[in-house]
Amino acid sequence: MAKVLDETLLGLLACPQDKGELLLIDDAVLYNPRLRRAYPIEDGIPVLLIDEARDVTDAEHAEWAARDR
Repeated sequence: MAKVLDETLLGLLACPQDKGELLLIDDAVLYNPRLRRAYPIEDGIPVLLIDEARDVTDAEHAEWAARDR
C-alpha cells in the first residue's frame, strides 16, 4: 500500500498552533507530541485546522511518542 504522505510533503507540514514538526501515525493522523494534539487525514488530505484537532489520551501519547524514538 502506498503511503498517503511522502517524506517531502511531511517535512513541509507543520502544526498550525505551534508551527512545530508533526509525526505521521498510521497514515491516519498527524500528531503533535508537544501539545498532544492529533490532526486527521481525510481521503489522503491533512486537515490542519486547530478546531478539527483532538486531544489524545495518555495511552495514545505514550504509544505514538515511542514510535518516534
